[in-house]
Amino acid sequence: MLSNKRIQELELVMEFEKVEECFKEVSSWIENVGRKRLKEMINLDDSLEMLLQTLKQFREFDLVASEYCRRGQEALKKMDRWEDFSSVDVHSYRIKLQAYKDQLEEFCTQLDENRHRICETVRLYEFFDKVRQDICCTDKGIKS
Repeated sequence: MLSNKRIQELELVMEFEKVEECFKEVSSWIENVGRKRLKEMINLDDSLEMLLQTLKQFREFDLVASEYCRRGQEALKKMDRWEDFSSVDVHSYRIKLQAYKDQLEEFCTQLDENRHRICETVRLYEFFDKVRQDICCTDKGIKS
């Protein structure tokens, strides 16, 4: 049984090394591109026109970012079996795996929050713009 468990652990380590390349690519993109782009979109402009432009840019970014999140989640799913192993040899790999998982979850959460914030802000500005137009039309009708 010990021999079988050891063989399984070695197989997991080999599998981890194959999947780690995907983790590194996703992690590198998150750090070098993803987080920077999210920070750029923190401050939203005050005009509806600029907000719509920001929304368009965010949607383009969101497509790419969501693909990286999906790829990272698929890679993590392949490593689900790690939770059953607790040997010292596997411990360092579990720590790496947890770090990748934490980074991915944090980024995906930030992406979702920004998506929601930008969409809600655009909706509010569109609403206020419509109200402003209605008030202007009403004022013109009263003056006539």
